[in-house]
Amino acid sequence: MINRLFILFVAFISVSNLKAQNIKDALRYSSESLNGTARFNAMSGAFGALGADVSSIIINPAGSAIFIKSTGSATISVLNKKNRSNYFETNKEATNTNLKFNQAGFIFSAINRNKKSAFNKFSGGFSYVAANNFDNEIFIAGSGNNSIADYFLEQADGVSLDLLQLQSSETISSLYAYLGANYGVSTQNAFLGYQSYIIDPINANDPENSEYESNVAAGIFNQNYYYSSIGYNGKYAFNFAAEIKNVVSIGINLNSNNFNYRQSTFLNETNNNSGGSVSYIGFQNDLYAYGGGFSAQIGAIAKITNSLKIGTTFDTPTWYNIYEETSQYIETTRELGGLSYNEYINPRIVNVFSKYSLTTPWKLAFSGAYIFGKRGLISVDYSYKDYKSTRFSTSSSTYFNDINTNIKNELKGSSAIKIGGEYRFNRLSFRGGYQFEQSPYTSENTIGDLIGFSGGLGIYLESYSIDFSYSRIQQSGNYQLYNVGLTDKATIDKIQNNFVFTINYVIY
Repeated sequence: MINRLFILFVAFISVSNLKAQNIKDALRYSSESLNGTARFNAMSGAFGALGADVSSIIINPAGSAIFIKSTGSATISVLNKKNRSNYFETNKEATNTNLKFNQAGFIFSAINRNKKSAFNKFSGGFSYVAANNFDNEIFIAGSGNNSIADYFLEQADGVSLDLLQLQSSETISSLYAYLGANYGVSTQNAFLGYQSYIIDPINANDPENSEYESNVAAGIFNQNYYYSSIGYNGKYAFNFAAEIKNVVSIGINLNSNNFNYRQSTFLNETNNNSGGSVSYIGFQNDLYAYGGGFSAQIGAIAKITNSLKIGTTFDTPTWYNIYEETSQYIETTRELGGLSYNEYINPRIVNVFSKYSLTTPWKLAFSGAYIFGKRGLISVDYSYKDYKSTRFSTSSSTYFNDINTNIKNELKGSSAIKIGGEYRFNRLSFRGGYQFEQSPYTSENTIGDLIGFSGGLGIYLESYSIDFSYSRIQQSGNYQLYNVGLTDKATIDKIQNNFVFTINYVIY
């Protein structure tokens, strides 16, 4: 008992055992959405060989050297996400809409007056872009043959009964914190399952008992699952570029990346099965994650003719340091002797986990653009992102071996193609685009390919220009409710609609 109380103080500060990171976490912080100026979005981000747009430097840092005059821009967007779920033939839909400030930046361009220098132009600048918007909602409902009770049974397998029972002077909160600090999240879950009467020991008289049975009878289970998240992943690019002999532009970005992510899930399960005592389970899990990292990009654009340009870019991985906090509670209803009992187990403890690191995939891109004088242009970008190179790490070198092995086996390199076009008529510009991105999974049943299209309009007003765009992205995949026990999957069809407005200002 003395040992438990001593470690309790530490548990409120930090938990040495990390939570079970998974591939979803790796992809969440490794992925980037189509975000930038309205012109950039309208052409589906196909700017690798074009430059001359503040958002273009996020794709190829050499793009700032294409600017003739210094320019700044700012962007807001209305982002709508719609998720349609199918779970045991039951269809549901959830929608999330928000207004965001998602881009700002400026480029300074200067002509080199030294005629003897190979460098005829220098440029530099800064660009912020919301690389990913985490605001999202999913609602899943249906009736299946597996119960969330199976999740708690698997978590309790091998855990001694005496660890789950309250000792003299202990409270739910103190024992929950003690288990987290010494045995990890899985033992905390076992504790919640035991204290809420979902599971019972096979031998209740043996303190060393490590086998359990469910108080939920087999049969049909009606389940409602709610997922909600908010947050962003911001990318701050500090850019420098130069043009050599009016032919080749080279550039580099030094990027600061940071993210803030909050997620909440709640499962509501009911049953009328005979032979068990528990008829209702409500289980909530909350996650707060935040972190920062560094990445770099190097790129070049070559002018083959006055009309034809090609470009290439290499993106290093982003090296993140990540911090996480979790909390959870459970509630149940059980029937005994004709009476109904409600249990509500809320430890009111926030688990603060040790820092860990994530190395995201590197990316290589090739681009080409053809410019039809002052009338228009067409641009094509191809990129390859090696998701298999994603790695978790921590001070304990072997902790992430299993998840890193899963990443190697389940993820692959992913190719993406973006095509954009623009037609100019007097002060108006009409734009359109298309994008296709392969699934990062070896099995496309997990997440399918991403397909999107876009369009927009620009109006030039002397030193100002105003741009509007609309883009639509679709992707389907399977969503697994829990990593063990209740591993049933729902099919999710994701549709994202993005309406973007940008103001550009040219400094003469």
